[in-house]
Amino acid sequence: MDSVRSSETSFVRPTVKTAVKLMIVGPFAVGKTTMIGTLSEIAPLRTEETMTQAGASVDDLVGVPGKVTTTVAMDFGRLTLSDELVLYLFGAPGQQRFTRLWGDLTEGALGALILVDNRRPADSFPTMDLVESSGLPYAVAVNYFDEAHRYSEAALREALDLLPETPVVACDARDRRSSTLALIALVQYLQSRVHQEQW
Repeated sequence: MDSVRSSETSFVRPTVKTAVKLMIVGPFAVGKTTMIGTLSEIAPLRTEETMTQAGASVDDLVGVPGKVTTTVAMDFGRLTLSDELVLYLFGAPGQQRFTRLWGDLTEGALGALILVDNRRPADSFPTMDLVESSGLPYAVAVNYFDEAHRYSEAALREALDLLPETPVVACDARDRRSSTLALIALVQYLQSRVHQEQW
């Protein structure tokens, strides 16, 4: 994946003919905003707001120490792959109260990368249900936090009840190479589905 990363790349190149929309989704505090910021060649659009006492009854901070902000609408980033192809990366908020935004955010998307927090994998079930009900094909990227246990792929597949063909990769949302490899896993999966449909 040869991409351009420059603060001067504010506008899409005039040679770009194809734009692909991908979703990066997952539960609250899983690293979606971080991953989009890591991957984006432009300053990402973020709708982060400081968490307040008013949200204390609905935002479960168990397992996410130090979390002080949350996405309230979406994240957006861009990644140019070639002179003719650009990826638009959209992140959806992870809390249940924002699910009404999903219909608009997923419109036109080709697929989703579901981030899973290895400290609390069960928190990913509501997001997986939303992605599956929207009909989007997806890959799973387990965002490994330093202090947490590492599960085997087989254990994760069983815990998340994944189909055998669903890609599962480990990643660190803070690391550009690791995040890029997770995105590649999704894109390769989407390409393989297109080839299968053509046969």
